[in-house]
Amino acid sequence: MRFDVVTLFPELFAPFLSSGITRRAFESGAVEVHLHQLRDYAPGRYKRVDDRPFGGGPGMVLMAQPLADCVDAIVAQRQDNAPVVLFCPQGELLHHNAVQNWSDSQGAILLCGRYEGLDQRFIDTYVTQRISLGDFVLSGGEIAAIALLDSVARLQKGVLSDQDSHAFDSFNPAIDGLLDCPHYTRPEVWRDIPVPTTLMSGNHGLIDQWRQQQRQVVTQNKRPDLLKPSTTKAKSKL
Repeated sequence: MRFDVVTLFPELFAPFLSSGITRRAFESGAVEVHLHQLRDYAPGRYKRVDDRPFGGGPGMVLMAQPLADCVDAIVAQRQDNAPVVLFCPQGELLHHNAVQNWSDSQGAILLCGRYEGLDQRFIDTYVTQRISLGDFVLSGGEIAAIALLDSVARLQKGVLSDQDSHAFDSFNPAIDGLLDCPHYTRPEVWRDIPVPTTLMSGNHGLIDQWRQQQRQVVTQNKRPDLLKPSTTKAKSKL
C-alpha cells in the first residue's frame, strides 16, 4: 500500500519512519510512504502557501491552488482512486475497525493541515474523507498522520515479533472490542506486590479465563461505553 503525505514539515516524519519496530513495514515496502513538501508547489520566490482569511480573524489559511497542484501531481503519479484524507476536528473518530480497513487498503493521500485550516473550496473539491483523533486540537496534521501510519504499519505481516500479539489489542473485535487486561513480568514480587497467583499457576485455561474477566472489569471501570448490553449484564454477575 502507498500513503502520500502532504505537509509543510516532512522532516517530522524522518525519525518515525526509521525508528521502532514499525520501521520494518516502511523499510520492507509493505507500507510505502511518500512525503511531499507543499511549498514545492507554491509559485514565486518565497513559496507562499497561506494568506489571511476573508472576513478577518486570527491566523492564516492554506491557499487552495498549491494544495490542488500538489494533489494533482500525486494523483498523476499514483494513477489510482486513492482517497484524499484530511485530519481535522470535523472528521470521523479513528477507531480499530477503521485502522483494520486501512491496513487492507491501497493507501491514501494524507493532508496535514496547519494554521487556521485549509481553504474550504479546496476541501469541497478534493477531500473525500476526514479523520479526527479526538476532541482536541493539534498544531498540525503531522502527528495525526503519524498515528494513522503507525497503527496501520503494526498490523502488517512480519512487523511485530509475535504476529498474534495484535489480535489481543484493546478495541480489537477478537476480544469483543474490550480493553486489554493487565500484564505482569519479572520479578514475581515488586515492592511487596506479588503477581496474581493465577498467572503463576501454569494452567492456561484458568489464565485465559482470568484475562477475559479482567478485560471486562477494566472496560467496565474505564470505558463502559464499549460494552455491549449482553456483556454488561454478564459483567454484573462477576
